[in-house]
Amino acid sequence: MLVPKKNRLAVYSYLFKEGVLCAKKDFGKIKHAQIEVPNLQVLNLMKSLTSRGLVKQNFSWQYFYYSLTNEGIEYLREYLHVSADTVPATLKKSNKVQPPPSFGANRGGERRGGRGGRDGYRGDKDGRAPSSFNPEFGGRGGRGSGFGRGRGAGRGGRD
Repeated sequence: MLVPKKNRLAVYSYLFKEGVLCAKKDFGKIKHAQIEVPNLQVLNLMKSLTSRGLVKQNFSWQYFYYSLTNEGIEYLREYLHVSADTVPATLKKSNKVQPPPSFGANRGGERRGGRGGRDGYRGDKDGRAPSSFNPEFGGRGGRGSGFGRGRGAGRGGRD
């Protein structure tokens, strides 16, 4: 498919700036969601880059997700005439200070040997049921009424 050069530049510059691109699998869509280019042209340009190994493609729930590879970054730098120190947004370092990971702490209570506030749920600490636990069985009709599991004691010819 022939794609006008201004549309090709728009798609390539967006892809290089962001590092990723998302496109709906809709060949009749007039415009892409983020770029002012027909969606069919975006899909065909990305298909070409995928076949050359310049982007990786994932497909989920009728959407294509494309991400640049290292070779793709070099190709787009050369194609767009961008300096070597310019990188896509996916490779930029964040300015936010992230806290160090805490392995297992504060994730729903104490981890090592603690009960995590579930004492009332578990009953007594010796493993027995709470003293207020009084189950009642029987339901309707008692034994042999045909309700519940299996056949009743008085039915089935085994008397």
